[in-house]
Amino acid sequence: MKRGTTLFLKIAVILMGLPILAICIFIVPEVGLFGAELYPEFTFIKYLIWLVMYGAAIPYYLALYQSMKLLTYIDHNFAFSQFSVDALKNLKFCAIAISVIYVVGLPLFYLIAERDDAPGLILINMVLILASMVVGVFAAVLQRLLQEAINIKEENDLTV
Repeated sequence: MKRGTTLFLKIAVILMGLPILAICIFIVPEVGLFGAELYPEFTFIKYLIWLVMYGAAIPYYLALYQSMKLLTYIDHNFAFSQFSVDALKNLKFCAIAISVIYVVGLPLFYLIAERDDAPGLILINMVLILASMVVGVFAAVLQRLLQEAINIKEENDLTV
């Protein structure tokens, strides 16, 4: 397969990382300070907010890295290999990790939403949890299908 065929997808993966980087640089510190203003008696709440949001960014970037690896394997004709299965497995674990981090941080965001009277914050958090779980389940299904395709290919190679 030509190397340029997945160029669009690689550019899309890079562009997916840029808004999250901007959010981590500009918005997350402000959200942490806003949480500390809402609860002045708990100034450590900003660190918890930063921990949840930056903690979710780490597996997100690891998932983007695994996506780039998978696209590179497709470029080099290793799409039906154990390397691709491993990349999908790692992508699945990253998506599950993002969901778990936001589920653990849900009470924290509930406190902020209740004090600020902003129920949309909980809704945004739930959408993030659901979206990452959908990506995780999709990666698990693709991993299983790819593993079965590899097994069938190996079985056919042995019979010829």
